[in-house]
Amino acid sequence: MLAYLRLCRFPTVFTAIADIAAGFLLSHAFLQPLPEFLFLAAASACLYLSGMVFNDVFDVKQDTEERPQRPIPSGQISRRNATLFGAGLMVGGLGFAYAADVRSLIIASGLAVCILLYDSVMKRTPLGPLFMGACRSLNLILGASTAGIRLASAFQQPLLWIALCMGIYIAGVTWFAKREAKLNLRMPLLLSLLVIDTGLIGLAIWLGDFAVHLRLPLLPPGIADPTATLVLWGVIALTINRRALSAIFDPTPEKIQPAIGVMLLSVIVLNATFIYFKFGNEGVPLVIGVLLLLIPAVGLRRVIPMT
Repeated sequence: MLAYLRLCRFPTVFTAIADIAAGFLLSHAFLQPLPEFLFLAAASACLYLSGMVFNDVFDVKQDTEERPQRPIPSGQISRRNATLFGAGLMVGGLGFAYAADVRSLIIASGLAVCILLYDSVMKRTPLGPLFMGACRSLNLILGASTAGIRLASAFQQPLLWIALCMGIYIAGVTWFAKREAKLNLRMPLLLSLLVIDTGLIGLAIWLGDFAVHLRLPLLPPGIADPTATLVLWGVIALTINRRALSAIFDPTPEKIQPAIGVMLLSVIVLNATFIYFKFGNEGVPLVIGVLLLLIPAVGLRRVIPMT
């Protein structure tokens, strides 16, 4: 079981569930209907884990050279069994999405296509980070897929802006992690950090209620004090940049991989911040619920690497 959990990098799945929580709550009045939310969370988890599995299935040759301890190159799991496991997760994810709504299945199918394209082909091209960012954006939108009565309801503001900014952020993280198993070059890491910060600044525009001054159609704003949400955003951005700059000054796997872990775990905290901004103090129980996802993610990270 541990080998399969390592294969799918299980601690990272909680970031995908946090996306669904944010997408659902930003497009619904509350966590209702609960069955829809649970089906969407299960769909997201299965699709995310399948992407991690297929990543290793398609990367056996590279992992044999750079990460021989991974489950497939080390012989703990055969490539055939890994393929079946990934396919089962993907089918399960699509099934859970259909159980939520037909509209959810449509978005989940697009997400599945992006996952397979990234893992099989795009990851080795300059478009790789963009496809990974698209996966994260679609995952957030999947959380809103049952809102309203039409599919277009999932693409309303401010969720569309948030999904775009999170996609940019994850594209930067993906670029930052591109050569995380080797001694890296400083310039690509620095450029990828600029992409990460671009996504974070885009989020600050909404969280700080700056959209009105910039004439961006991101209404409705949140009800929480934007100063408080900006402080939270600042803590997150400072933490990410501090770890990233440390890796840039010493671009070794020992520095880069922990920095990537912080960037991924920050997704949970960012999603919690979105929820707080929308609901204010009334949403604190929901915020705490999302932040609790950090506990299994951090705990499992000690025995199951996130990268």
